[in-house]
Amino acid sequence: KTKVKEVRILSRDEKKQEDLRRSIKDNRVNYIIGDVRDYKSTLSSTQKVDFVFQAAALKQVPTCEFFPMEAYKTNVIGTSNIIDASIQNNVKKIVILSTDKAVYPINAMGISKAMMEKVAISKAREIELKKINCSICVTRYGNVMFSRGSLIPFLISRIKKNEELTLTDPSMTRFLMSLDDSVELVKHAFVNGKNGDTY
Repeated sequence: KTKVKEVRILSRDEKKQEDLRRSIKDNRVNYIIGDVRDYKSTLSSTQKVDFVFQAAALKQVPTCEFFPMEAYKTNVIGTSNIIDASIQNNVKKIVILSTDKAVYPINAMGISKAMMEKVAISKAREIELKKINCSICVTRYGNVMFSRGSLIPFLISRIKKNEELTLTDPSMTRFLMSLDDSVELVKHAFVNGKNGDTY
């Protein structure tokens, strides 16, 4: 048990929320159906909130390639909405989850996440100039091993089916993290991050 009074989960994914509700039996967890693309959703869900972790994103490279405007609306506009609503509601700290693909981006997902980071850093500068009591920091992930849609479950599935393993490019590098490492990164940013930091 912790001293946390409430955890709010804002998502438009009713199925995932129901799965979480069944697995996390804790009355302090409050599930809100809404969308980061909708400013009103972000404004109402961040009222009387101390800390915000912005993890809502379109993360799949092919999805973002086929639907780049959807990636832009979720990853860039959605993050901007979360930050603006949080500032409006006097949130103390915002941790934004990004990706290694934001560094020298070559695809729509990476470009949208790079823009998301630019928005976060720009707003961090703005609140510093205006002396607003809030802090915004960014974390960059690699590929979280065994997460939904990640490489390892995909390869295991192909091996089990005796299918050929495919690689985008034999010389490419993948940055892999365990789920524990990714949680520790966010925790580190939350505890130590100063306004405008990127981890």
